[in-house]
Amino acid sequence: MTDHDQAPDRHLAEARALLAEHPVADGHNDLPWALREQVFYDLDRRDIAADQSEHLHTDLARLRAGGVGAQFWSVYVRSDYDGDRAVSATLEQIDVVGRLIDRHPGDLRRALTADDMEAARAGGRIASLMGAEGGHSINCSLGTLRSLHALGVRYMTLTHNDNIAWADSATDEKRIGGLSRFGEEVVREMNRCGMLVDLSHVSTGTMRDALRVTEAPVLFSHSSARAVCDHPRNIPDDVLEALPANGGTAMVTFVPKFVLPEAIAWTQAADLNMKAHGLHPLDTTEAAMRVQRMYEERHPRPVATAADVADHLDHMREAAGVDHIGIGGDYDGTAFTPAGLEDVAGYPNLIAELLRRGWSKTDLAKLTWRNAVRTLRAAEDVARDLRSRRGPSNATIGELDGGDGGDGVDG
Repeated sequence: MTDHDQAPDRHLAEARALLAEHPVADGHNDLPWALREQVFYDLDRRDIAADQSEHLHTDLARLRAGGVGAQFWSVYVRSDYDGDRAVSATLEQIDVVGRLIDRHPGDLRRALTADDMEAARAGGRIASLMGAEGGHSINCSLGTLRSLHALGVRYMTLTHNDNIAWADSATDEKRIGGLSRFGEEVVREMNRCGMLVDLSHVSTGTMRDALRVTEAPVLFSHSSARAVCDHPRNIPDDVLEALPANGGTAMVTFVPKFVLPEAIAWTQAADLNMKAHGLHPLDTTEAAMRVQRMYEERHPRPVATAADVADHLDHMREAAGVDHIGIGGDYDGTAFTPAGLEDVAGYPNLIAELLRRGWSKTDLAKLTWRNAVRTLRAAEDVARDLRSRRGPSNATIGELDGGDGGDGVDG
C-alpha cells in the first residue's frame, strides 16, 4: 500500500481526534418533525437509543460516531400550517424535544446558553438547543415570540418556504421586498430576548433588511453558497461578506439541491412526482420514500459528495472569513443526503476532506464548535444590554403594517 492509499485513513483518524476535542455544533436537525410524521411522537416506536438507520438519519450511537457535541433541534412545522394551528404544532415539537432530553439524560443535556453548551461538552453529553423554523410559528404575535424564547427556543428562521405576512421567503414570489415594519420589529424583539435571527430560507431582500436592523449577530442555520450552487435558498456573496461586521455565522447545509447544481432540476422533477402522488415534497414517511425510490430508479439521481460540501465551505471561508462559518446538516429534513454524509455519523468524512485540503486544526475547531458558541454568546450579551434599556414591545402587525395582520387564511 502506498502512502497515498493510506492518506484517507490518516485524515479520517485526525478528523475523529479533532472532533473529540472540538465536536460539531450542528445548526439544524429535523428529528422532531420526522418523529411527528412517522409515529406521532411515540418514542417507544422510534427509540433513538436503538439503531434507527432504517427510519431516520439520527440516533444516539450515530450522533456519537459523528462527533456531535451540540445540536439545534428544529421545532419546525410546515408553512401551510397557519394561525393557532402553527403555534400549537410548534409547542408539540418543543414538547418532544424535552421528552427526548428527559428520556436520555446520559446523552443529551438541555442547553439555553453558550455556557450550557460548554458545560454539556465538558460533561460528555450532547447540548440540546432548539430553533423554530418559520415566523408563521408565532402567528404575528410578539408575545408568542417571547413565550417560545421562555420555552427554550434560541433561534427563529424568519420564514420557511412560503412568504409570511411580514417577511419574504427565498422560494416564493417577491411580495414585500424583504421585511415589513412589523418584520423589523420582530427582529428587534428577538435581539432583546436573545433569540438568534436565522436567515436560512429567507429572500435576499429579507437577509439584507435583517442585517440592516439587527443589533446582534445573525445565523444561517442551514444554507450554502449561491456562488457555488445557484439556488435561491443559498447565500449570495454580498451577504456572506457582510457577516464579519455583523458577527454572525453561516452554517453550510448538506441538502443535495443546495449543494450540487445538477441536483436542482432533478429535485424539482421529483417534487412534481411527489405531488402527482398526493404527497408533500418534504414528506419523508416510509410511503413517501417508496415513491422517491421508485422515481430514482427510473431517473438516476445526481449524487452530491462530501467534497461538494467542502467546495461550499472553501468559498464561504473566502467570502465571510473562517470566524463566520459553521455546519447545519438538515438531517431528517431531507429525503436525500450526499455520499459520505448519509447520516449524522458522517461529519468526520467532511472534516477529513477539509484536512486533505489543508485546513488547519485551529480553523476546523472554529467551524465545528467555536463559531456557534461565540455567536450565541454574543446574542446573549446584546440581549442583556437591550433589556437594560427597553422593555418588551407591544407592537402589533395591524398597527405597523395596517390591515388585520393575518396570513391570508383562517386560523
